[in-house]
Amino acid sequence: MAGSVRTVSLISAGLLTVAAVGCTGAGQQVRAAAPSAGGGQRLEWAACPAASGSEGGGGGGIGGGRPPGAEWECATLRVPLDYAKPQGEKIGIALIRAKATDQAHRIGSLVFNFGGPGGSGVAALPAFAEDYRNLRTRYDLVSFDPRGVGRSSGVTCLGDRELDAYFAADATPATTARQTALVNRVAAYAAGCQRRSGKVLPYVGTTNAARDMDLLRQALGDDKLHYFGVSYGTELGGVYAHLFPKRVGRAMFDGVVDPTNDAAQGALAQTKGFQLALGNYLDACVQKADNCPTGQQIQQLLERLDSRPIPGGGGRQLTRALATGGVAQALYSKDFWDYLTEGVEDAENGDGRVLMALADSMNGRGQDGRYSTLQSSLNAISCADSAERYTAREIAAKVPEFRRASPVFGDFMAWSLTQCTGWPVKGQWRTPDVSAKGAPPIVVVGNTGDPATPYEGAHRMAQALGPGVGVELTFRGQGHGAYDSGNACVKGAVDTYLLEGTVPEPGKVCS
Repeated sequence: MAGSVRTVSLISAGLLTVAAVGCTGAGQQVRAAAPSAGGGQRLEWAACPAASGSEGGGGGGIGGGRPPGAEWECATLRVPLDYAKPQGEKIGIALIRAKATDQAHRIGSLVFNFGGPGGSGVAALPAFAEDYRNLRTRYDLVSFDPRGVGRSSGVTCLGDRELDAYFAADATPATTARQTALVNRVAAYAAGCQRRSGKVLPYVGTTNAARDMDLLRQALGDDKLHYFGVSYGTELGGVYAHLFPKRVGRAMFDGVVDPTNDAAQGALAQTKGFQLALGNYLDACVQKADNCPTGQQIQQLLERLDSRPIPGGGGRQLTRALATGGVAQALYSKDFWDYLTEGVEDAENGDGRVLMALADSMNGRGQDGRYSTLQSSLNAISCADSAERYTAREIAAKVPEFRRASPVFGDFMAWSLTQCTGWPVKGQWRTPDVSAKGAPPIVVVGNTGDPATPYEGAHRMAQALGPGVGVELTFRGQGHGAYDSGNACVKGAVDTYLLEGTVPEPGKVCS
């Protein structure tokens, strides 16, 4: 489950941001984008259209598919498809903004990336804008659909019904025959991506997204990029800081991806992170309820579903793969823990609807049965980034280690390493370079209970950014990320930095 998620509401199953550990191909990293690549554009801001299906609008996008309201404006940034050919074909990057409320004291624009890779910023920012109301006093809030996502030439691979079958299929193969079937299914998925979106697949990696952000900075009229990155957005921000260290303004990374992990190391770290979060949920549950499951009970439920799926609503069956994703989804926020308790209890009684709704949220499926580009974009960006291509034999050898890390999630996470097997585009790196000598301080916030981007990643990101650049702040809490946890200490420290420029004391701890 390559992923991290922030969901507007469980049942609407919308607005995901999934954090995958690194998995770009399209050329070498460069330190600057030539002005001829598209700098100096004049953005034409206008009223926003209704959210499209590619953003999840049909089942939970902006306003449930409606335009986001008069305070929001949308525009399109034109960027080169291939930065090696800056005068060649251009693609559009979809933008959204709300202007600062105190224009007399405006600092500039604050650009958000909510993660993924694959999350739609055009859909997410209006949904979560209330969390950033204080920041909006002095910043225009701006976000975008990165290349290959949503309205920005979003990658598609299969039709909606095909995706229903794909996500429900066996993801924990116990036999050689089942392993072969999984690899063949992944290969067919990759072939579908090539057929439907082959033109953009070589160019959707993180390096090119960072170059796009620098053109966005220029088009917004800002000398420096002020940036708020969440989950995968921290990796994107780190790559930007490496490419353009002198152009970094005030930047904050939350729910931090470990830039030193390759794909397998990242998946194993996430496995441990989800197991830790599951244990934290179970410990908290027994303090307030008498219908709490045990870890063994959840494991046994998933194993039963492997051979005996149960009704999940709408004529669909809740399988082990879907239920595992649903359990993981519920661990992204304490707000979802009660749903997990309810979902497991219902599933024990043959009703899979709650776990199915959670799984649909993880996979970007709306109530109307339409999928956003979330998971397709995630695959495309991850596989354009990561050079690793694991065979079934290599993964099978890793399964015992993953299983030791988590009896609940281990097999599922290990076999997720087939994600890039047979992908039609080569990857760029084993791990991204985020060293940013010469950049100003970047605040890096780690959450000790984070399932998707384990706490250790924040320390390693701060180290990799370099001396005097990465400034660590620790939140002793639960869920993915820290800023939107409701913790006043974290929000106060980050807001003071972004609004006033006062850097938190290195090593500051909030609880």
